[in-house]
Amino acid sequence: MDNIKTIIVDDEPYSRDELKHLLEEHDCLQVIGEAATGEDALLLCMQHQPDVVFLDIEMPKMNGLDVAKHLKELKKSPLIVFATAFPNFAVDAFRHEAVDYLLKPFDEEQLSQTVCRLIKHLTPEKETPPQPGSSKLAVEYENEIYYLDPLDILYISRDDRISRIHTNTRNFESKFALKDLEERLQDYPFFRIHKSYLVNLNYVTKLTPWFNGAYMLELTGSSEKLSVSRNYVKALRKKLEL
Repeated sequence: MDNIKTIIVDDEPYSRDELKHLLEEHDCLQVIGEAATGEDALLLCMQHQPDVVFLDIEMPKMNGLDVAKHLKELKKSPLIVFATAFPNFAVDAFRHEAVDYLLKPFDEEQLSQTVCRLIKHLTPEKETPPQPGSSKLAVEYENEIYYLDPLDILYISRDDRISRIHTNTRNFESKFALKDLEERLQDYPFFRIHKSYLVNLNYVTKLTPWFNGAYMLELTGSSEKLSVSRNYVKALRKKLEL
């Protein structure tokens, strides 16, 4: 693939120099511009149409989150990596669909992982078709971001406008609707069994008739018995018997 055109945005010259030096260690990246303000960053992006922007958050006048919002409105929207000294902005950053969130001082190994993510995002699908288990599901838990392997998720339930993601080790909460999570997990063996449940078929162990055509479903690693709506029973049994 061609070099990834990159712009660095930070109001601190030393931070820009440090990040530029680290990025230039990666042959696939080409730093085509730098900006010290949000306004200059938007102008550079409109002029040069970069593939990715490494974006500081705490800047005068227009901060990084505002810049990200405007970048998403461009016809050719770049990928965004937030690079900041402040961990408390992580949740807001991922709401702006950031590819990654780097903390200063920069860690070379973490930066290399970020570059790998950028390459995956920018490589045409026909060259590297997505494989189950190749991406993570980002969820918020106690003001931190966790990256879950979808294959480790037993099921997802929805109640009180909160989606609860159940794994073998811990449960997480997400503000995403069940429909949104279902779409994000469409490349994995998840199946809707009820308006309030999305299950990983790999963990299904038992399906028991209940009443009025409904069933109860049991999963490995969970003591809960989940209700299967009669509207989903036929399609579920077909899936399980393939």
